[in-house]
Amino acid sequence: MDFGLIIVGDEILSGKRQDKHLPKLVELLSERGLALRWARYVGDDPQRLEAALKEAFASGDVVFSCGGIGATPDDHTRQCAARALGVPLALHPQAKALIEERMRDVAREQGQPYEPDRPDNVHRLNMGVFPEGASIIPNPYNKIPGFSVGHVHFVPGFPVMAWPMMEWVLDERYRTLFHARPHEERSVIVFGAMEARLTPLMETLEARFPDVKVFSLPSVDHPQYGRHIELGVKGPPAVVTAAYAELLAGLRAEGQSLGPEMVRGSAAGRP
Repeated sequence: MDFGLIIVGDEILSGKRQDKHLPKLVELLSERGLALRWARYVGDDPQRLEAALKEAFASGDVVFSCGGIGATPDDHTRQCAARALGVPLALHPQAKALIEERMRDVAREQGQPYEPDRPDNVHRLNMGVFPEGASIIPNPYNKIPGFSVGHVHFVPGFPVMAWPMMEWVLDERYRTLFHARPHEERSVIVFGAMEARLTPLMETLEARFPDVKVFSLPSVDHPQYGRHIELGVKGPPAVVTAAYAELLAGLRAEGQSLGPEMVRGSAAGRP
């Protein structure tokens, strides 16, 4: 199964807030021998969000959606998810119980009586209104849950809540996938190289090793290496070893100036 990420909110697109979810999810997946295959940013536009969620549900991928599950007028994720699925919204009984528990906690902390019928408390129950058939994702920060439908998982935009919730989903739902596809990445710094000069070698390697991806990361102003290209291969460890040996041989045959070599990824179930 592939993993994807949808990040919701005008504040990200406008630059008012910087997204932190993408690098964190990459980290969480990498620790488990998994990888993020795609990510998408969507503003608070119900039509675009509904379309993005419809694609996510149809993809068969494991998808995390961060943001927009609150109960203010600019929160559309719950409603868009229901429309994308073609199901009604309903107050989830477990979510209702957790939200009420949270409201009792807050009232006790403030030294006030808990008033369930007070308008603001009634409104807070909207945060537990999910697409019919959803299951909850526990929120260790304040008990207000997220929800899952199939392999699409909805968490708040706040990192302090979203990150442990995503981690819980991975560990509870997808443990059998951890380190199931050993992956390795080997690369070398090529000083002063031009990508056009290296392209034929890259094309030859990809033709000879179909299971391997060749990558090129150029830099023109690196503080340590100056102008250089990080050139490498990634894929199953056994194939990567052979492809990387040919990559080095090809670079040396061309007289390229080589620097440090790097190995990343997981092999034999180890991060």
